[in-house]
Order: sequence, then C-alpha cells, then structure tokens
Amino acid sequence: MFSLTRYTTPCPEPINGQILQMVVDNLTDISSIALPPSNLLYNIYQYAIGFEVHLYLEALNGEKGIAVELIVATDAQDAQKVIGFLLCLPVKDDPDACGVAFMAVQAGMRRQGVARGMMQDVLTRYPHAELGCAVEKVPVFEALGLQVRGARGTQVLMNTRDYGTDGLMGVLDVAAIYNSLEVRQIHTYLLQKHGKRAMVDAEKQRDRHLDQLTRKARLFVQARD
Repeated sequence: MFSLTRYTTPCPEPINGQILQMVVDNLTDISSIALPPSNLLYNIYQYAIGFEVHLYLEALNGEKGIAVELIVATDAQDAQKVIGFLLCLPVKDDPDACGVAFMAVQAGMRRQGVARGMMQDVLTRYPHAELGCAVEKVPVFEALGLQVRGARGTQVLMNTRDYGTDGLMGVLDVAAIYNSLEVRQIHTYLLQKHGKRAMVDAEKQRDRHLDQLTRKARLFVQARD
C-alpha cells in the first residue's frame, strides 16, 4: 500500500534527496537515452539527468517561470519513505493539459499499482496528458487511456487526445548541463581512467544504441498506422 502527496511548492529536503537518488539508481529506466550501466559515459548521464530533475524540483518555487507539479508516492507504513514520483508540467493557457516529464518507481515496488496510481491522480486533474516513453512501456500507458500518436527520437509519443499540446508547456533548457564544468570534470576523470580509445568506443556505442532505439520507436509507430 502507498499514499500519494501532490506538491506545487518545494517539497521537504529528505523527499528531494530520495527522488534524486531514485533518478541515479534508475537512470536507464527514466532517461530517453536509456544508456546501460556498462557504457563508460553512464556516469555523465547519471549526473546530467539527476541535475535536470533537481532543476525541475527547484522550479517548484515558481522562480524559474515554468509550472511544475510533483506527485510523490510514499510507503503507507512510513510516510518518509519515497517509493515513486511523477513530475508533470502543466500547459500554459490550458487548465486541462499537462506533459509528464519524469516518472519512476522503486524497483522492489513495481507492478503494485504505484505508477498507475500516480498517473490516475494526474489524469483526474489534467484529462489531456501527453508523454514520451520507450516502446516496451506503451502497453502500460495504453491501459491508462493514452494512445500512440507518433515517434520523437528514441521515444513513442502518447496522448489522451488526438492532438498534442503544441509545446505550450514550459521546459527547462538542459543543454547547459552537458556543457557545465561538472560534466567536463567527469569526462576528464573518465578519460584519465580509461583512456581516449575506450572513451571514443563508448561514444560510438552510445550513438549506435540511440540509432537503434530511434529506429525501433519509428518502426513501432509505423506498424500501428
């Protein structure tokens, strides 16, 4: 059993910390890049995606100029123990619409209705919801009433309506994260540890991986048409 709490203002620091740890622990599941831990670049994406979620959590204070809502699932027996979270972005000028930016459930708590509960909480308030997900997760969201609407990069686009929100939800510019001093420092450390050849190989592996996921999403959507 679990309880749901909705935050529209910054949540307590212990909650934040557990959410960010969940992002780091479940990077392959959360990120559209879905890089496996065996890739040497994994640590870079762990930091970058973690920092991106951190910025969205900060944006709950309203100072970044974008609307953010957070649903947190906690253990019914321990209100301090986070077992899942969903971060959504309400659409400006459309009170019925939102985009789901990130969602995760602790590995040991999956298939117990946590993701469904969080999504249903969102859909109760935002009947027009859209998100991108891996091909493998499409059945989960179809069961919640979302339909396949197309492909974007490595992900299948899904929506409760037959039209998109036209990008009217506020999103953060994350390009700066990958150009940050911290990412450069991680890259330098990995370069020194593994050598240039190994890092070049890791980049080639990543690019092939992304190409495969992109092709998989595109073919999946084509097969649905």
